[in-house]
Amino acid sequence: MSVRRRMEVGELYTDHCEGLPEERRAGKELVYDYNLTRPSQEARRAELLQELFGDIGENGWIEPPLRVAYGSHTHIGKNFYANFNLVLVDDATITIGDDVMVAPNVTISTAGHPIDPEIRITGQQFSRPVTIEDNVWLGTGVMINPGVVIGRNSVIGAGSVVTKSIPPNVVAAGVPCRVLREITAEDKLAFAG
Repeated sequence: MSVRRRMEVGELYTDHCEGLPEERRAGKELVYDYNLTRPSQEARRAELLQELFGDIGENGWIEPPLRVAYGSHTHIGKNFYANFNLVLVDDATITIGDDVMVAPNVTISTAGHPIDPEIRITGQQFSRPVTIEDNVWLGTGVMINPGVVIGRNSVIGAGSVVTKSIPPNVVAAGVPCRVLREITAEDKLAFAG
């Protein structure tokens, strides 16, 4: 089985062949250029994001600095906003829906390493895709682990470590992250004038 296929199906692999180092380097070159743009270079930033990601919808905005493993394994919908220091460890696919907001210092990681030290010392890793559905808000400092799905409309509280999937329409927080409550009509009233 090819290394790329092993990456797709969550099996152990090492990523030093099949053009993967070159693909990672290409993503990092684009991110380097992106992070050095001036705030007034909005058109150049948009061009670089189109080159970097597998897809990014209209009105995508990411405040530098940004970090990626590949970039090309990430697919982002429209109206995406990410604040400073977004880290995308996209060895497997990261899929982000429409209207997603990301606070500063968020990490989304699809890659991990075995717990067993004899296997881990070999340098092998595994990858599992991450999906962030439409209209999700990730608070400051959230960390999302491999294989997680965040359901549409949900809010993940600041500082949370998301180790398991979160259903739609809930507020979840903590280490490890867990559902605190459903989003209700009262949440709409909290800011009604």
